[in-house]
Amino acid sequence: MTRDKRFHRVRLTLFAVLGLSFMLVYFHRVAPAVAAVDLMRDFNIAAGALGSLAAMYFYCYALMQIPVGVLADTLGVRVSATAGAVIAGAGSVLFGLAHEFSTAAIGRLMVGFGVSVVFVGFMRVNTVWWSERQYGVVSGIVVALGISGAILAAGPLAAMLQHTSWRSAFIGIGIASLAVGVLTYVLVRDKPEDAGFPSVREMEGATPYAPRTQHWWRDLRDVLRTPDVCWGFVANIGMTGAHMAFAGLWGVPLLMDVHGLSRTEASLYTSVELAAHGVGGFVFGALSDRLGRRRPIVVVAAFVAVFTWLGMLWLPWKPGVSGLALYALLGLCAGAFLVSYTIAKEMVAPAVAGMALAVVNAGVFFGAAVIQPLFGVLMDMTWNGTIVDGVRRYGAGDYANGLWLCFAIVGVSLLASLQLRETHGRNQTQHDRLLTMRADGG
Repeated sequence: MTRDKRFHRVRLTLFAVLGLSFMLVYFHRVAPAVAAVDLMRDFNIAAGALGSLAAMYFYCYALMQIPVGVLADTLGVRVSATAGAVIAGAGSVLFGLAHEFSTAAIGRLMVGFGVSVVFVGFMRVNTVWWSERQYGVVSGIVVALGISGAILAAGPLAAMLQHTSWRSAFIGIGIASLAVGVLTYVLVRDKPEDAGFPSVREMEGATPYAPRTQHWWRDLRDVLRTPDVCWGFVANIGMTGAHMAFAGLWGVPLLMDVHGLSRTEASLYTSVELAAHGVGGFVFGALSDRLGRRRPIVVVAAFVAVFTWLGMLWLPWKPGVSGLALYALLGLCAGAFLVSYTIAKEMVAPAVAGMALAVVNAGVFFGAAVIQPLFGVLMDMTWNGTIVDGVRRYGAGDYANGLWLCFAIVGVSLLASLQLRETHGRNQTQHDRLLTMRADGG
């Protein structure tokens, strides 16, 4: 077997393993929405408490993003992703076994802590195993894999819960996460050199990127001083965070309470939203590579997202085509978040790409962590006291409170997206260095 064939096989193998791990990340993320009614009944909690329980995942995930970026650039993805899968698996099992709210919250925190390393690690590995001209497309495939995990946590899980308990489902997914941890340690390598290959840039006849030359704390400081990384963080608080909070918890109960759909029927809508999110990530990533432009895609998607949330409030939509269209638009627009990651990566030195990706990614989960429980708190404020089968029943006006919250935060994200600069598909630090060398006659 030639070196190129061996390289391609190893690269696809580690991509498949990390892809499977990322599918489980999304399954963990979305599963509480499908089991929302069961969780409220078994733990005897209101909407605000349910939002807080589900958001434990996001609290930990958001807080871990900068440490995760540092770990990806220093310790490496193989070790951090292995440990993460094991912790997430144990947390999911604990959640499934929990009979007290506090125990369930601890389990959910463990899941959030464990899965927090996967996405940034996956994207970091892709920066060294794939060329820059392929990064947008590859990143789109990453998102599509994650969304497939979310879809499995929507419709199929809803159907499964008709025949088994939510506890068995969470224990099963925990065991699967433990198995993926073993595969990660055995098959994943941080960079081509660790598997006996030259770097991708060397294979392409280019000069390898310079390695890190200073302490990670100074690298992180430089990343945080990069305006586009910070604006990307803010843009994703609403643009993707609101979508994630809605699809991950409130999208299903809204359709059940306000429109009388069954859990299985309502899960179809969030499945469509999540599928559109995956399609958007792939299409927008590929389009940005083809056009060599990043910023316009993020801005247009944020603009459409603002009016889609407004449509959720003002349009006379109902279950059927109009409802599916709005849910799909929410997911599609959120898919453009991927391009903001690419901008961040191209605005910093390649050796610290993991830190930049982590900061932008933290915005997504900070947004979801804030929006998910606050959405429920706003619903509780106008709840009229209706209880059906031991579970609170909320009306259209209650859900509108949360939808207005999403609209406002996505509006802020639109303003942030307008501050992003264009990279034209090139790493700007390397491009600037090349221009300086040419100016100096180098």
